[in-house]
Amino acid sequence: MKIVVFILITVVLLAVTGYLAYKAGYAGRIKDDEQKIGSAEQKAREIIDNALKTAEEKKREGLLEVKEESIRTKNELERETKERRSELQRQERRLQQKEENVDKKTDAIEKKEASLQVREEALNKQQEEVSKLNEQRLQELERISGLTSEQAKEYLLKIVEDDVKHETAVLVKDLDQKAREEAGKRAKEYVVNAIQRCAADHVAETTISVVPLPSDDMKGRIIGREGRNIRTLETLTGVDLIIDDTPEAVVLSAFDPVRREIARIALEKLIVDGRIHPARIEEMVEKAQNEVENTIREEGEAATLETGVHGLHPELIKLLGRMKYRTSFGQNALKHSIEVSLLCGLLAAEIGVDVRLAKRAGLLHDIGKAIDHEKEGSHIQLGVEICRKYKESAVVINSVESHHGDVEPQSLIACLVQAADTISAARPGARRETLDAYTNRLKQLEDITNSYKGVEKSFAVQAGREVRIMVVPEQVSDDDMVLMARDISKQIEAEMNYPGQIKVNVIRESRVIDYAK
Repeated sequence: MKIVVFILITVVLLAVTGYLAYKAGYAGRIKDDEQKIGSAEQKAREIIDNALKTAEEKKREGLLEVKEESIRTKNELERETKERRSELQRQERRLQQKEENVDKKTDAIEKKEASLQVREEALNKQQEEVSKLNEQRLQELERISGLTSEQAKEYLLKIVEDDVKHETAVLVKDLDQKAREEAGKRAKEYVVNAIQRCAADHVAETTISVVPLPSDDMKGRIIGREGRNIRTLETLTGVDLIIDDTPEAVVLSAFDPVRREIARIALEKLIVDGRIHPARIEEMVEKAQNEVENTIREEGEAATLETGVHGLHPELIKLLGRMKYRTSFGQNALKHSIEVSLLCGLLAAEIGVDVRLAKRAGLLHDIGKAIDHEKEGSHIQLGVEICRKYKESAVVINSVESHHGDVEPQSLIACLVQAADTISAARPGARRETLDAYTNRLKQLEDITNSYKGVEKSFAVQAGREVRIMVVPEQVSDDDMVLMARDISKQIEAEMNYPGQIKVNVIRESRVIDYAK
């Protein structure tokens, strides 16, 4: 194609050149031109012939190059095609081999599945046979014994449990009998310890109340037939009644002054009424409890009036009244709180802070002592909880929390409560630490006994020398009583420090009540 274009361009150039030459010398050279035309045509033909020859040669060369290129391309394509074909053949062979392996594995898996299915069917049949045999065995056993399997289990367990309890109780009784046989050897030590224990006269003075009697004949009526009246009164109140040779008097002994006051009021009402029997005793004890609750409320109101603290929640007033029967190191807790409140008011007036708020904080600083026998925790923690429960201010709460230095005081009033509490406690004759330790020991004794399952209530009597434990008869058997008494005595020995010995008296009785209508 290039050669043809080249020839055409050459022809066109030659034509144009001839035409121009012809025009240029047309006028004067007509003859020369005519002469030269022939030679020019001849040259043109020669040039054209040469150009054609050259074009033919170029064409042949181009064709040869194209053929060589096409041959070379064809050879490369054939070579690549062969390589790809051989690669495809190799891959095809590998795929065929993999398919054959997969087929073999599939066949093996199918054979295993078939074998497993056969085994599973055999196992299912065996399990069914075993289940049938077990059912037949159980039915036969139930037929022979007349009990179901669950009833048989419960029966066997109960028999084993009863046997173990009985054997344990017998063993404990034997050991206790041996210990009693050796008790005489240590009698002198017990006497010395008892003397040491009773050395503090003020304990007896602050833990007993004397109820006058119109005559000594009343003592027998208080005791009742076979001691049922005195036992009922002691059980309901938790107070020990001491009826001795003291003329026309009965002594009430208890470490808890609320219990002692309830027992005193109930006994006085019974003496005035003259009808002394268990049902009447229960009625009078209930009335005495209501009377003591009224007294508690009145004492709380009187404390707020005396200190000039108003707007307290009614429950706080009741808790203040309960503190009349609470002592701390021999110091009455309510009198101490009133004293601290008045001191806080005087100190607040001197330094120019809120007198009413200072009195309020001083009156409530020991409010936790009203319930520290009933709930776990120090009187500070309990007091903070009470104040938060009844929406007291943050100043009062911080004063209660910091009056023993457990936390930092955050106000001047809190510092005044600290100072007033120290002044009230430090004055001569305010406290006796021995009494507080004594009452704490009796409280700990009752807490230990109340922690056992099946205990309905317990009382520490005889100045802590005896603890009486009332148990629920449906939950505690006779054998359980022996073990419980043993466990309680061991825990008392491990956790308490006391002189002499403590009698653990476990009482189990059944009571049936009905009403005639």
